[in-house]
Amino acid sequence: MDGGTLCSIGELARHTGLSVKTIRFYSDRGIVAPAGRTPAGYRRYAPDAVARLALVRTLRELGFGLDVIRRVVDQELTLGEVAAEHAAALDVEISVLRLRRAVLRSAADREPTPKEMELMHQLATLSAAERRRMTDDFLDAVFEGLHSGSHAAARRSMTPELPDNPTDEQVRAWVELAELSLDPDFRASVRRLAEDHAGSLPEGVPRRPRPDTVAVARDVVAPAVACGIRADSAQADPVVAALTARCALAHGRPDDAELHTWLLHRLEAASDPRRDEYCRLLALINDWPAPERLAPLVAWSVTALRVRTAR
Repeated sequence: MDGGTLCSIGELARHTGLSVKTIRFYSDRGIVAPAGRTPAGYRRYAPDAVARLALVRTLRELGFGLDVIRRVVDQELTLGEVAAEHAAALDVEISVLRLRRAVLRSAADREPTPKEMELMHQLATLSAAERRRMTDDFLDAVFEGLHSGSHAAARRSMTPELPDNPTDEQVRAWVELAELSLDPDFRASVRRLAEDHAGSLPEGVPRRPRPDTVAVARDVVAPAVACGIRADSAQADPVVAALTARCALAHGRPDDAELHTWLLHRLEAASDPRRDEYCRLLALINDWPAPERLAPLVAWSVTALRVRTAR
């Protein structure tokens, strides 16, 4: 186009690749106004209309609305201002879409009922404050009224912190962990574990900080499980003897039948495999290293103690 020559709407369409109808629409909206008209009333456009329409097409492809585009081409707003605002809006939209995708993928794997699907959607779209309240409700149910310095640390170690920009895997893990924390039976199971750790000691045992019995069992039993030693075999006898001796020493009392019964009760309370699942999901959400599975070690210890307690 000649720098000083006005062009018709048809010529402008050929130069921009836009249809006459589209250019007329933008013109009617005041986005690309004609520079003049012929005596017959036909629109004529200045050479800068080509650049304006190129910008309009780019902004439309990026998803901007016509009102915003008009203000940009009229220099009422800068491109930087509208780009920042639009990027922020897209961030929100992308976050919502990722949450929806995570729910749908989880549903595809699990074949949920309509009620379960609704719950999954609700859990995935909770705000950060709502997630915190749900977590606090679960941890209150587990630890409320148990006065032990170790419980504050345990509570922190069980708290999920979904990041601002979670991955699909983290969102799915959050939904599953939230469902688990809402399960009354699981809550009761974890509560029993906390109560046992806080106060279910054999009579005469001093109330002092003591090692976690599950951790002691893990340390003693893990090598035997790794070697394939059966819990009900004679080869397991020295392992069980070492386990009860360690616990007796830790709790300051004789290694006798009463301690064995208490230890069996304590490990049975910790044998819920959902505890491992909670820890696995928690690690995914908080981006922690994958935790060791304790359920097989606890199950081995429980079987070994039952066999020997029954003798």
